[in-house]
Amino acid sequence: MNKKIIITFSSILVLLMALGVIHCYKEYRVEHAEKIVKLRTDEVEVFEQVKLKDLIQNINGKILKNKKIDTTKIGIQEITFEYITDKKIRVPYTIHIKVVDKIPPIIYQPSAYSVTVNTVEKEDLEKSFFCGDNYDDNPKCTLEGDFNLQEIGTYEVTFQGEDSSGNISKYTFPLRVKEKSSSKGNSTEEIPSTTDFKEIIKEYKNDNTKIGIDVSHWQGDIDFKKVKESGVEFAYIRVGRGDGIGKGYVEDKKFIQNIKGFNKVNIPVGVYFYSYANSIEDAKKEAKWILSKIKKYKVDLEIVFDWENWSHFQEYDVSFYKLTEMAQSFNKIVEEKGYKGMTYSSKHYLENIWFPMDNNIWLAHYTKQTNYEGKYKVWQICDDGKVEGIEDNLVDIDIMYS
Repeated sequence: MNKKIIITFSSILVLLMALGVIHCYKEYRVEHAEKIVKLRTDEVEVFEQVKLKDLIQNINGKILKNKKIDTTKIGIQEITFEYITDKKIRVPYTIHIKVVDKIPPIIYQPSAYSVTVNTVEKEDLEKSFFCGDNYDDNPKCTLEGDFNLQEIGTYEVTFQGEDSSGNISKYTFPLRVKEKSSSKGNSTEEIPSTTDFKEIIKEYKNDNTKIGIDVSHWQGDIDFKKVKESGVEFAYIRVGRGDGIGKGYVEDKKFIQNIKGFNKVNIPVGVYFYSYANSIEDAKKEAKWILSKIKKYKVDLEIVFDWENWSHFQEYDVSFYKLTEMAQSFNKIVEEKGYKGMTYSSKHYLENIWFPMDNNIWLAHYTKQTNYEGKYKVWQICDDGKVEGIEDNLVDIDIMYS
């Protein structure tokens, strides 16, 4: 019996020794394997969509996983991966790349600008211009030149935006410091132009489109029956707005009346929220607030993130990338609850500020034929629409594509 046990232990020992030899041999092969990896580039632009294979020009083998490279932070990045060499040896390898930002800030470029003497300080004037960056939340935005806001005259000034990577945008223009006007004058009120809703139906309605409107308390008391009879096929309703940066939310004064009215006449509705968010967490809170407001009602269309604070952009301390992440986070929250998300913006900002987004886009472009080349679900074609059933104000008209 003991002899058998001794034989068994001996066999196990021999097996373990053999496995050890095999393991050592494998380690030896890996350590001494020929590794040839030549990079195509070791420098990548921040936010560039790059995968591992995009970085490598030549390799003596096959990469096991072509993983996506994280390019959301500038600086040196270490990337470790595995590949199988031409001699069938699986080896680890590490490369280093530098994520850089070479894109300068975007600044507002006026052909000329006028202020009234003794009414504004330099710091406030600097903040009144649009200045933002793809990466930096707080690029340095300054107004340079020899000028005096307390003395009437025309001065040549340069508005400059500089990010943390040293990229600079600048624009030079005349700054006019004018005296305060004392003449009251006789103003004549111009009759605003209008766009007849029926004309939009006539020109843009087809098998792939629906024609609708978006409303808020500015449209007053709506006759929903007349609106439906006029041909309105859908409506986006403002549920509310932010009350300022870091403050609470204000429900639109006509939200309940509007959503009940459209639901009653069976016009499909979506809702939008005018956002003052300056962080991802704020955007998520806004989405949750909206969800609490609409749960009693029928909402068939999208819940829309509407961020338009461009004239005060510097006050929000957000990069273009963070702004896009805010929209994406907002939409993710509503979609987790079974609704559809959408982001609203004008053609100019979609083309120049926002990063590409996964969610639907509501394009604002007031023209007869848009030349916006990106994808969009809804096109806000005008803000001077006239629809039967809405008498207190003009209304935005929208085209939805199937």
